Amino acid sequence: MPREYIGQPPTAFQRRPHLTRDEAWIRAYLKEAQVGHIATSDGGQPFITPSTFWFDEDHHQIVFHSNIAGRVRSNIEANPKVCLEVSELGKLLPSNVALEFSLQYRSVMVYGTARLVTNPDEAKRLLYGLITKCFPKMQVGREYREITDKELRATSVYIIAIESWSGKENWDERAEQSGEWPALDEKWFE
Repeated sequence: MPREYIGQPPTAFQRRPHLTRDEAWIRAYLKEAQVGHIATSDGGQPFITPSTFWFDEDHHQIVFHSNIAGRVRSNIEANPKVCLEVSELGKLLPSNVALEFSLQYRSVMVYGTARLVTNPDEAKRLLYGLITKCFPKMQVGREYREITDKELRATSVYIIAIESWSGKENWDERAEQSGEWPALDEKWFE
């Protein structure tokens, strides 16, 4: 019988709880991951947008940016509830049972409310945080010039106030196999 998800938080009912990772793992993964996919919606139509992002751990928020005009901004203005997905894929994992084929993966889902940052000083601080995450050896005023007011007016900077999150990892070397069927030849595991 299917579970009742209506009215439940987005992280309710983890199907494979042994793959669930703790908060420390999620924080570490968000600090390292480079690209995420931000889900927004408008009028019941979902949209996914890839973006670089920064996990601003001190403020428990996700920072990202987009163009001053476009689908992301329009969607967030209409519905600020968003989701961020960050993942890494490894090897495909064959099995001798059709429903046990799998793959190695690590992923984090973040649920929250996005808001446009309107304070120029805050927007600059957040953008510098994003740049520092992606290019930690570069410094403003040394390797690149400061963000100008004109550039800032052409950019939309957002924060996602994190309301909940979940992390999963399946990095097994092999998928489940059945003793009721001939074992796969080793060539399938190369």
